[in-house]
Amino acid sequence: MKYLFVHNNFPAQFRHVAAYLASDPGNEVRAVGADSARPLKGVVLHRYSLSPASIAGTHPFARRFDLECRRAEQVLYVATMLGETGFVPDVVVVHSGWGEALPLRAAFPQARIVNYCEYFYRPHDSDVNFDREFPGLGVDGLAALQARNASSLLALADCDAAIAPTLWQRSTFPAEFSAKIDVVHEGVDTELVAPDPNATCRLDDGRVVSREDEIVTFVARNLEPLRGYHTFMRALPELMRARPHARVVVVGGFGTSYGQRPPGNQTWHRIFLDEVAERIDLSRIHFLGHLPYADYLDVLRVSSAHVYLTYPFVLSWSCLEAMAAGCVMVASDTAPVREVIDAETGILVPFGAHRRIAETLIEVLSDPGRHADIGKRARARIVSRYDLKTVCLPRATALLSGGARPEPPPVPGLPFFG
Repeated sequence: MKYLFVHNNFPAQFRHVAAYLASDPGNEVRAVGADSARPLKGVVLHRYSLSPASIAGTHPFARRFDLECRRAEQVLYVATMLGETGFVPDVVVVHSGWGEALPLRAAFPQARIVNYCEYFYRPHDSDVNFDREFPGLGVDGLAALQARNASSLLALADCDAAIAPTLWQRSTFPAEFSAKIDVVHEGVDTELVAPDPNATCRLDDGRVVSREDEIVTFVARNLEPLRGYHTFMRALPELMRARPHARVVVVGGFGTSYGQRPPGNQTWHRIFLDEVAERIDLSRIHFLGHLPYADYLDVLRVSSAHVYLTYPFVLSWSCLEAMAAGCVMVASDTAPVREVIDAETGILVPFGAHRRIAETLIEVLSDPGRHADIGKRARARIVSRYDLKTVCLPRATALLSGGARPEPPPVPGLPFFG
């Protein structure tokens, strides 16, 4: 079969399934992406460039859609070129949130189009107006938020099938589209992401730590409020006083991926570090920035307790990878997290309760033997529900090819809307 993947930042969420399909000599796999797209073995990548354009004359509500239409135009040019050279895909897989799906039905009317549905913006039960510490959106802001969904709605109306990675993420989309969206996660390679009792990790000061050390870990793409960085930092003074040998290892950049930007020219990293700096031992907190994947996995493997916090938003790959690595999870009691973590597989705490987080970490570090089974059960859950090779790839490829609709593994306390 002929497959076409469309994502400005390819391979992104399509990395595993595109590589798997490309490994079959009976398939021809191509991809369309922007300048930031990266090559993937076996996949022919076609890049497009998006030139800067003034949006000053565009209504603020429509500025995102204006940009998405410009992106769609570039995708259309590439799609037209592919058709003229004889490549007509049987299946097109596209992220629905960037405008890139807009021209695909016109370009490939006979193709099976499958949308990747990551997130649908809404004014409640989501990242918006969740954290009372930061100003919420007013009426104008909420109207603009709704307008951000334009491309996703058009893509959903036009596609043949759709995929969301988690039940909660599917629940953010309008209920009338639920029957069209199947739940298929990208998957975790649990053979690679696995515990290693002999693992070591080199810190920024040259020190090498292992499972014998007390290591509290925190990972986010960027250190920002949406992923609970401020709450985590506020837990450190009490934690570090009670556990004088504990070290805190933080992985993530200093920019802003999601949510509000910090005031002035500051970074959230510096703002919340400065808030607690005089009350913690700075020699025992290690900011490692972005790491190569193998080094990042070693951080998880030496972790004594891993903290994962998030607003009601897209569930991070790092949460599932930490569980697969056998970490004892201390996580926020928010809807996306409850889908994968319960009393058997982690310890849930209210998102902003930094004292509760500190007390929980102290308890875990004080008696690691009593909590070790939590990490084992966390890994078992990922293996049974999110393993790349035995669960997610078979379900994804069946859906892409138009086979029987895959049924997601059951999640305690969450209904399946098939």
